[in-house]
Amino acid sequence: MDTRPTLLVIAHGSRDPRHAATVSALCARVRALRPGLRVEVGHLDFNAPRVPRVLERLAAEGVRDVVALPLLLTRAFHAKSDIPAVLREAAVRLPLLTIRQADVLGPSSLLTAALERRLEEAGLRPGDRRSTGVVLASAGSSDPEASAVIAEIAREWWRTAGWCAVRPAFASASLPRTADAVRALRAEGVRRVAVAPYVIAPGFLPDRIAAGAREARADLLAPVLGPAPELARLLLRRYDGAALAHARGDLAAPLSA
Repeated sequence: MDTRPTLLVIAHGSRDPRHAATVSALCARVRALRPGLRVEVGHLDFNAPRVPRVLERLAAEGVRDVVALPLLLTRAFHAKSDIPAVLREAAVRLPLLTIRQADVLGPSSLLTAALERRLEEAGLRPGDRRSTGVVLASAGSSDPEASAVIAEIAREWWRTAGWCAVRPAFASASLPRTADAVRALRAEGVRRVAVAPYVIAPGFLPDRIAAGAREARADLLAPVLGPAPELARLLLRRYDGAALAHARGDLAAPLSA
């Protein structure tokens, strides 16, 4: 019998059908990288199955250990409040199920590698870096910690990757917006501007990022991260970290404690 914890990927959910399809494709890549690992998907909103229903089904099937992995790039409201609340409530109702929440995905060098992959797919050539400014466009959050993390990722990516400049932008909650960040780089004399969406799946806010890039006439717009191989590897890295804590008997972390 496979004694590894089941991986439950927790997606936000969206009315846009592309969102669920992208999450499904990403999880399929995770399964291909780790044959035999059980990977389930639960949604917080909009899509089925919802997280509580998935956990109920797993418990009914005799599963005893679950790593719940938020499909989130920053540690904002959903990671700090929504998801822990849902998991705590499930742990009370399902006392035989040990649930451990894994870390959010970002920041990680695998994410910047995935961003670079998407920029190359959009037409950026390796020799273009020195003359290209990048707008790192995230969904945005009202949590100042999350916004500060995006700004720090932009600074580190500029420092290590050889871009002419990297600027953060946000589709909601925080400023600047994508179009304003593109225009600011133009005003600084940057010859080529690329927009790199720091989002996992298509939806309303990624569409807003794309509209801002078109409005300000960015030279390149990368696709969303989607089922990038780097992202799939990162999911397994976060899963392994939480599973290792479980194997060591770290009693502070399980939500069933």
